[in-house]
Amino acid sequence: MKVAIAGAGNVGTYIAVDLKEAGHDVMVIEQNPDLVARLQGDVPVTWVVGDACEVTTLQEAGIAEIDVMVAVTGDDEDNLVISLLAKQEFAVPRVVARVNHPQNQWLFNESWGVDVSVSTPHLLTALVEEAVSVGSLVRLLQFQDARLVEVTLAEDSPAVGAAISGLGVPRDATIVAVVRDRHVIVPRGETAMLPGDEVLVLVTPEAEEKVKSLLVGAQRSS
Repeated sequence: MKVAIAGAGNVGTYIAVDLKEAGHDVMVIEQNPDLVARLQGDVPVTWVVGDACEVTTLQEAGIAEIDVMVAVTGDDEDNLVISLLAKQEFAVPRVVARVNHPQNQWLFNESWGVDVSVSTPHLLTALVEEAVSVGSLVRLLQFQDARLVEVTLAEDSPAVGAAISGLGVPRDATIVAVVRDRHVIVPRGETAMLPGDEVLVLVTPEAEEKVKSLLVGAQRSS
């Protein structure tokens, strides 16, 4: 897989090394030549010195040939511009963008070319909620047209004792995993739900309330 990363800060360089070690073809675009000179000996990827917010830089870097664009600069405006250019000008199949300031999260959507946005504060909040919440729905990740949510089933959940095939899960939702006693269970139609099960569901925004009522219950959902 060909990946271009805009921004050679701590996040960008860590991602670059990680992806390179996983066998991917990685390019890092950074406008600070001194930073590039300092890092390129330790980070064995393709380096491009230039402003990723400029179309000419992206053209010279060959962005039209990559599979994933990752915008992880320390500036939200730059990350949005990079995402928009990657998607609209170069038709990059997948664009991932970092959100530096949580109040800007609402901007990072398909209108700006973003397929997946990552906001550290929101992710930390979700992980805290996931750790302490039983009987409530927690949003873990947001994608372009769907989100990954998690519910730890309470004793009084309407799903307890029911098989997945009998839950009536809407068509726009899929139970992707059940974690029980620290073991991942691949969900099947006959899989029965038990109290304490962590149920991971990929769901569209339109189907989320239905899934919530099935796994949490009407009283808790209201």
